[in-house]
Amino acid sequence: MNSFTHVPPGFRFHPTDEELVDYYLRKKIASKRIDLDVIKDIDLQNRAMGSSRIGAEEQNEWYFFSHKDKKYPTGTRTNRATKAGFWKATGRDKAIYLKHSLIGMRKTLVFYQGRAPNGQKSDWIMHEYRLETNENAPSQASISP
Repeated sequence: MNSFTHVPPGFRFHPTDEELVDYYLRKKIASKRIDLDVIKDIDLQNRAMGSSRIGAEEQNEWYFFSHKDKKYPTGTRTNRATKAGFWKATGRDKAIYLKHSLIGMRKTLVFYQGRAPNGQKSDWIMHEYRLETNENAPSQASISP
């Protein structure tokens, strides 16, 4: 994981959905340089929540890149299980537009401790972003605050 410990006083990272998809996620997927290294790469399935921070301040939001793991090698379903529980999708995906063009989608997930179907709902919420691509394109990575 990249190290980012020194940020200027008063620095806040609060990007819009459009910025997360069109700038950060698009550049990450294209392996292009991102001007300021504020979003870390993590393995969500093997990571404890709340372990990514910028500077020394207490934070309630974390932004990270994580590769989407497939539940089955030849399938399309996403594996959202972790060592401590699982992420469950809730509600409908939200379309993200830039200048009237669909550029991505945001999925809301809630963390449940334990194993399905008997997990205990927690207060942890994650927004998973994905680029809107043509159906024949390879699957994409996601970014989650």
